[in-house]
Amino acid sequence: MTLIDTTTTRPTDRVNERTFPAIDVTGPMRERYEQILTPDALAFLAQLHELFAGPRYDRLAARLRHGYEIGNGRDPRFREDTRRIRERGDWRVAGAGPGLEDRRVEITGPTDPRMTINALNSGAKVWLADQEDATSPTWGNVIGGQLSLFDAIRGELEYTAPNGKHYAVTSAETPTIVMRPRGWHLEEHHLHFTDARGRTMAASGSLVDFGLYAFHNARELIARGRGPYFYLPKIEQAEEARLWDQVFTFTEQYLALPHGTIRATVLIETLPAAFQMEEILYELRDHCAGLNAGRWDYIFSIIKTYRGRGSRFVLPDRNEVTMTVGFMRAYTELLVQTCHRRGAYAIGGMSAFIPSRRDAEANANALAKVASDKKREAGDGFDGTWVAHPDLIPVARAEFDAVLGDRPHQLDRRRDDVDVRERHLLDLTIGRGITDAGVRGNVDVAIRYIEAWLRGQGAVAIGGLMEDAATAEIARSQIWQWIRQDRTTEEGTPITHEFVAGLVDDVLQTVDRADGDRFDDAAAVFRDVALSSTFAPFLTMKAYADHLVERP
Repeated sequence: MTLIDTTTTRPTDRVNERTFPAIDVTGPMRERYEQILTPDALAFLAQLHELFAGPRYDRLAARLRHGYEIGNGRDPRFREDTRRIRERGDWRVAGAGPGLEDRRVEITGPTDPRMTINALNSGAKVWLADQEDATSPTWGNVIGGQLSLFDAIRGELEYTAPNGKHYAVTSAETPTIVMRPRGWHLEEHHLHFTDARGRTMAASGSLVDFGLYAFHNARELIARGRGPYFYLPKIEQAEEARLWDQVFTFTEQYLALPHGTIRATVLIETLPAAFQMEEILYELRDHCAGLNAGRWDYIFSIIKTYRGRGSRFVLPDRNEVTMTVGFMRAYTELLVQTCHRRGAYAIGGMSAFIPSRRDAEANANALAKVASDKKREAGDGFDGTWVAHPDLIPVARAEFDAVLGDRPHQLDRRRDDVDVRERHLLDLTIGRGITDAGVRGNVDVAIRYIEAWLRGQGAVAIGGLMEDAATAEIARSQIWQWIRQDRTTEEGTPITHEFVAGLVDDVLQTVDRADGDRFDDAAAVFRDVALSSTFAPFLTMKAYADHLVERP
């Protein structure tokens, strides 16, 4: 692999007595922020942006072109130009790093101090420290999450809640941390990058999240017997994985780390990526630990990709799109087969059901559904899975223990019986309809989630399910598509702009209002992303710019 010559990445141009490239902090500096936003850390971020901001824009432009092609009738296919990569049998990925050998149960969640401590005490093998879909990207959450991780890695994190309850890490064995930065499409408006030519732009959320975490913690993690590990979200093309690989290589050189120290697990959570799994592994092979079946974003990606292609691509109620329908089975079985062929771990997704400590019947129902989901994953060959709540760890572990025993993985299970073709990934037939309750549920969940997100909460329990940005995206994108495709519910109700607008008003009448709530803003965001004539690629992008950016 070609290494990057770091001696050519330090421009000395001066504009108004300042050295560029540079990162400027435009967000407020609060307690301890200077511990994360140090001059050296900002200089590293500036170098990342100088090298990779331009290629990032190129990759985002390629996404738009590819999406336009699919929207105009050109279905995604297994790539002909990379056939040689798929046919070669002489390459494998780096695989597990120290502390990632056993990933049978991973807990996911945001990085605020309380949730960080709960995750570290959970008993899971791995913690997905989520700066993406489970985190509302307020300035406080972005830098506060970095502080939580900084302290947790050094064994120094404690937290006292406003009600006086004290939280501390008490587990003798804490999970290995795998941090998920924001996707390539997201920006960080509280940091501005000025390039060597004096041009200023918002920083990349991906490079900010990754860069601050790696700069401050990579060596400390290695010293503690683990390493700088990452989940990579929202990738659509293998070239996006290649860009991450270049970021990793440069970072290792900058921080004087051996090549391959950084390890990444890629979420296969977009429809285009499902057709390029081997290519993604290949591009990241020196830094790759595995792939994850990001089910909720995958469903959202299908809706978004085929939103204008006619009734054949319209999905029914959200709760009918289960992991056992044909196209979801094809996607997950292909993922396991692809991973194990190349020595990569296959990590399952997150069931949305969460336990209840107050309702015994609801709790039993949730545990039974999660157990069934994890039994299917373990039986299909996955090496581990996600849960969103500590009480679900024993359930998930039991199902994987039954298959794995004392083995840390089942990479030897090649799944040669799987034969997934392009048509299997694109056959969206389910045979169920859209109901009045499904439409109402989507409107209700989306507005309730967006309201919490605007208040800084990225993962929210609503109606016995864990909702995050991905599940909210499904809800609002289905509404948009159902309206544009002139769908009618099984009860005979036409799904129109006017009908949904009335449901928005109904939700606002039924929610519990309180001083300082954001329901009016949430309803406005929902109308913008579900009822507008144009489709917003991500509901969080404009909502972030309009509502979460703290102006200087």
